[in-house]
Amino acid sequence: MITMLDVSMRAGVSKATVSRVLNGTGQVKKSTRDAVFKAMDELGYRPNFLAQSLANKSSNSIGLVVSNFDGPYFGRLLRQAAKLVEASGKHLIVTDGHDTPEDELQAVRLLADRRCDAIILYTRFMGESALMELLEDLPVPVMVINRDLPQARERCVFFEQQQAAFNVVDYLIRQGHREIACITGPIDTPTAQSRLAGYRQALEHHQVAFNNALITNGDSSVPGGYLSCKALLASGNAFSALFASNDDMAIGAMKALHQAGKRLPEDVSLFGFDDEPSAAYLQPALSTVYLPIDAMIEAAIAQALRLINGEALQPLTPFVGELKLRESVVPGPYA
Repeated sequence: MITMLDVSMRAGVSKATVSRVLNGTGQVKKSTRDAVFKAMDELGYRPNFLAQSLANKSSNSIGLVVSNFDGPYFGRLLRQAAKLVEASGKHLIVTDGHDTPEDELQAVRLLADRRCDAIILYTRFMGESALMELLEDLPVPVMVINRDLPQARERCVFFEQQQAAFNVVDYLIRQGHREIACITGPIDTPTAQSRLAGYRQALEHHQVAFNNALITNGDSSVPGGYLSCKALLASGNAFSALFASNDDMAIGAMKALHQAGKRLPEDVSLFGFDDEPSAAYLQPALSTVYLPIDAMIEAAIAQALRLINGEALQPLTPFVGELKLRESVVPGPYA
């Protein structure tokens, strides 16, 4: 059996240097790293990372829990996370929270049992108290994405959901719309609740009466947006603009509006959220909110690496969205 000592002798370095290369720790020159990897290839050496993790109580990895693997949004997050963790010399272990708080917690515990050096949790469902308990009790450092933890701002990366939704509806009102319908995400999630709060805040800011008949709860999917929009249309309540809480539901709503004979954007202006890659290529091109998920996962990983290295942490600044104004919105009847 080929051992680490064999690799060190072939590469002309110490066994400790080979260990540092494999674990991504310490300062090792690129030429030395290349020599170690060349020796490994020539000898056919494959390190036993499981044995190393048991011996060192560390797997040289970062765990990532996401709500689910669906859609381009999480695709962007996973691509960026894989690139950044690999560049740090560590391995990325990804698991699925299955869109329930119980499964999110179970996924975190699974990664802790795998001896991950740190865990990044993208949560849609876990509440603040449960997350704070997790941060305090888990033996592995955790970074949280998508939830504001006022008591631990250095351990969370979050997006100003309510402010972004406010900006959308504020823009629609300034464009002359007053009857603005809204399709929320799953209303039991803090994200959906924050976006609905932003919608209501903008109406109140402009002294536009809130009409609960113009609100319907969706499930974040394309079919869910289609069915929710059909329900809005069937209610008989007129609206000149529709705010869908994500782009997938906006795409479903487009089909329902077309089937009802509504012209976009002449009869109904449409605004989405997330800025999916397809949004700019729809007909009409969809106005939406760009959510900086690449920058958010980068901040979370950088903070996780600081935790692993025992460095002092500073609170992180909340991320904000950017309105992407395209063809799906035109001035309304009150312009």
